Amino acid sequence: MFVGHLAAGLGAKKLAPEMPLWAGIGAAFGMDLIWPVFLLAGLEVVHVAPGATAFTPLDFVSYPWTHSLLFVVVWSLVVVLVAHRIFKSGWIAVLLGALVLSHWVLDAITHRPDLPLWPGGPVVGLGLWYSIPGTLILEGSLLLAGIWLYTSVTRATSKEGVWSLVTLLVLTTVIWVSKPWVPPAQSAATVAWSSLALWGLLPWARWIERGRVLQQPTAEDWWSERL
Repeated sequence: MFVGHLAAGLGAKKLAPEMPLWAGIGAAFGMDLIWPVFLLAGLEVVHVAPGATAFTPLDFVSYPWTHSLLFVVVWSLVVVLVAHRIFKSGWIAVLLGALVLSHWVLDAITHRPDLPLWPGGPVVGLGLWYSIPGTLILEGSLLLAGIWLYTSVTRATSKEGVWSLVTLLVLTTVIWVSKPWVPPAQSAATVAWSSLALWGLLPWARWIERGRVLQQPTAEDWWSERL
């Protein structure tokens, strides 16, 4: 899944308006942020295999350290501990951990059976990627929901706040929709290096929030008004 993860990061803002957008998007994409690093280190393996599914030509041969359910849970707990120290908020920490875990759940819907429950264990996947229309409808619906949730709690204070968000949504949508029709990568190394571009989502999210403010009180504001 691709824009489905973006949708989760955007939508989580509704549950914790005080949570920085870069943190939500980073957690939602978390496993795909570290996956290319593990590929380049030779710890995980992907093959370019046109026809593997209708939506993507990638054959995920082995990725137990970033995409097995067991290790996604481990990564999620690590994020909870680190986020609690950074943001001093148990709720934000738990929410970010849940976003990390949501990555595996959403991938399990789209991937064919290649997601291991634990390293060397049985693999699962519902295979939505075998259907291009099904993928576009489900992920597109998730993205629209994420946009609606995010814009229901923030508003732009400048043109920068509008266009930084719009350009991100347009760019990611174009990349996502074009996946089944663009020529596949030449090699697994190309896949790994190009996937590192996902790290650019974090500063982009910070750019978006420089031009936006909350439309509703934060959790801290709500309690302070009543104490």
